[in-house]
Amino acid sequence: MPVQFQASLFDSADEPTLGPVAAGLERHELPRGAWVDLRPRWVDGADDLFAHLHDNVAWRADEREMYERVVAVPRLLAWFGERSIWPHPLLERAREDLGDHYEGELGERFSTAGLCLYRDGRDSVAWHGDRIGRSRTQDTMVAILSLGSPRRLALRPRGGGESLSFALGSGDLLVMGGSCQRTWEHAIPKTAKPVGPRISVQFRPRGVL
Repeated sequence: MPVQFQASLFDSADEPTLGPVAAGLERHELPRGAWVDLRPRWVDGADDLFAHLHDNVAWRADEREMYERVVAVPRLLAWFGERSIWPHPLLERAREDLGDHYEGELGERFSTAGLCLYRDGRDSVAWHGDRIGRSRTQDTMVAILSLGSPRRLALRPRGGGESLSFALGSGDLLVMGGSCQRTWEHAIPKTAKPVGPRISVQFRPRGVL
């Protein structure tokens, strides 16, 4: 499948590299005990990492039942666990660096990575919280590495309230923590604007989906 997206003007590395998680990290405190950390341009050479994952991951198309009919999930998916062969060594380093930075606050390390490929602006993910498993009743963290074309990640309080959003560019890191998965919802909305493909890498602790 051809890759068509606007390359980042900030990419300078010959090979993808990670900067320190803490450098430029900004925490946004949200109501109900939730928070979001944003670390712009965590990955230098992010466009090369995007191209590698785009071309080498065994993406799958899923379906789900909705309103008594089966519909296609509007994005492609992949998942890597602790015993999987991960598709690029930088993702394993990212998992370990996130663990080093957040383990004291989280109480454990990150374990798995779920990947989503948004092929264009028609691909999306609806409002939801990652509440399968322990995250249904416990505070946890989900760390998202964004690669490829910029997209907006929107958040809103569960049950209604004013929403906010973060514009994520290639190589940006966003971490949702505290009660965020239980008390807030997040989404990648569809857009009618011309937009190229994007890959989202979601790092989670064991037992959080």
